[in-house]
Amino acid sequence: MNASKTTVTVPEIARRNGVIREGSRVVPEEVPIAFSYGGSTQAVMMGTPGDLEDFAVGFSLTEGIITSMAEIEEITVVDEGRGLDVQVRLAEDKEDALRLRRRHMAGPVGCGLCGIESIEQAVRVVPDVSAVSLRLSPGDITRAVEALNGAQPLHAQTRAVHGAGFFVPGTGLIAVREDVGRHNALDKLAGAVIRQNRLGRDGVVVVTSRISVEMVQKTAILGACVLIAISAPTALAIRTAEEAGMTLIALTRGEDFEIFTRSDRIELGVAAHVA
Repeated sequence: MNASKTTVTVPEIARRNGVIREGSRVVPEEVPIAFSYGGSTQAVMMGTPGDLEDFAVGFSLTEGIITSMAEIEEITVVDEGRGLDVQVRLAEDKEDALRLRRRHMAGPVGCGLCGIESIEQAVRVVPDVSAVSLRLSPGDITRAVEALNGAQPLHAQTRAVHGAGFFVPGTGLIAVREDVGRHNALDKLAGAVIRQNRLGRDGVVVVTSRISVEMVQKTAILGACVLIAISAPTALAIRTAEEAGMTLIALTRGEDFEIFTRSDRIELGVAAHVA
């Protein structure tokens, strides 16, 4: 398996305007990706086999395994034939902490909410980003989404993947990552941001997917105080963003958008307020 091969061309029969034609289509690759620490598998998920080093860093960060890049000593991608094993070597104290965490787990780890064995952990308390003093104009929101829409080569080829971007007001989009899984795309983005020695509080996260609670959790762990999405949020995502002091903006279409939490970060202007 080629770890950098993110697409495959497949044959298809298409019906367009009543005409049947044989042709081909580019589709995204999807493979099992395992994350292993100290020789033991922590989680396995289905994902796009690209930007795996970013994925490893971002996953390690958002799952609470590390708090900074300095705690990762080496990342190796091993081709296992039917899947990829991303082997992460941590600093010794982090390896010990993860080993202890595994011993206290009630059940096996897996995909989704990785390593979670209780309801309390699933709705975990996320970092408080309420003190982050970032301000956005409506134009910033529009520019962030438009920039992301124009910076997704895999989506342009396949129309079958999610995108996540990091937008810095006054600078623009500094990183974009794509994956068949929206959580994976955000983990890859988080890894890309901290590998560039950037701080989450310096920009906003913009995604092409709906906003679930995990997307809010991962954004807060990165340290970003604004999450912008094209689709709608869930009720739990809104409550979690509110508790974290995060600005949640969704249903962004052109110059239109809806703000669900912490609207004070957006420069709406007096004329924009409706009684």
